[in-house]
Amino acid sequence: MLTVRLPLLMRRGGYRLHVNCIYPPQMASKMSTYSPLMAKNLSVEPMNTNEAKWITLKKITYEDPAGKQRLWESAERQTRPQNAKVDAVGVVAILDDPKSSKGPSLLLQKQFRPAVDKVTIEVPSGLIDAGESPADAAIRELKEETGYIATIPSDAKAAEGILMFNDPGFCNTNTKMIFVEVDMRNPRNQEENLKPELEESEYIECFTLPLDNLWNDLAELEAKGFAIDARVGTLAQGMEIAKKWKDVLKNDPS
Repeated sequence: MLTVRLPLLMRRGGYRLHVNCIYPPQMASKMSTYSPLMAKNLSVEPMNTNEAKWITLKKITYEDPAGKQRLWESAERQTRPQNAKVDAVGVVAILDDPKSSKGPSLLLQKQFRPAVDKVTIEVPSGLIDAGESPADAAIRELKEETGYIATIPSDAKAAEGILMFNDPGFCNTNTKMIFVEVDMRNPRNQEENLKPELEESEYIECFTLPLDNLWNDLAELEAKGFAIDARVGTLAQGMEIAKKWKDVLKNDPS
């Protein structure tokens, strides 16, 4: 296992926020040579929808509350399994190593996303396979992308959360945020034993940020040029709101 503590964005302005970047043995050579920060868009051009493999465009005719017919343009994924209601999952994995004094940290990833031409800060995530439950997809994606072995908490319903639509004014894409438990006492979850199964085209850098300073760290990352995935930003903002209103909610008689 190669664990590196280094300044991010060294090639783009000398970023000063330090995080632990985790590289399992089979990824060490690849990730020490190729960073997500080295990727870039070369060209952008219009695309015929007949060429698209992953998404398509739809023209929707609908009736508004006053009975008037209107048109709406929408994008749709072409990957949702038949009879499935969920496109994808995001995995919320809190690493709390009893041997560490750093406190609980959120497992995150850096990955170049051509749609925004930036390296994004994301939670592990992926599309649901046919016949797969959101919980099963979360466990699988976490293992494939990070090597960590996780389980679903005993309160599975709370862990699975609610179905969320990413941008309903633009597309029908949806996701579920799945909370998982990672037992850091499990030898398979020790850094030297992690065995992710990345695809050849995937260049994903895993790292952690402490929960107690997540909002501030993400704000600093954004200021330095990273794109913050909405799922990560919403999670951090919710935690900040909870901190602010904790005393008020505690004393609320209702």
